[in-house]
Amino acid sequence: MRLSILGCAVASVFIVATGAQAADGKAVYDKDCAGCHKMMAPKTGDKAAWAPLIKTGVDAMTANVIKGKGMMPARGGHADLSDADTKAAVEYMVDQSK
Repeated sequence: MRLSILGCAVASVFIVATGAQAADGKAVYDKDCAGCHKMMAPKTGDKAAWAPLIKTGVDAMTANVIKGKGMMPARGGHADLSDADTKAAVEYMVDQSK
């Protein structure tokens, strides 16, 4: 019984710690993406411009950001962005552009 309680406690701490480290899409967007996506296409919030991108799915969009596409350099020019931060920012922009 004691082992089960300890196991649950350890799992709970891990889940809380992992959640605390989850990427904040808005914060990443504000810091690393807004400079371009407020002025250049696709502008965040432009439903018509984002619609065909959204149809490709978040994973495909995130992959394009990670490797770069068109005028956008890899990771939007922020090489220090993790994959999780990049995906969180993409998800935030998608949510703002639906």
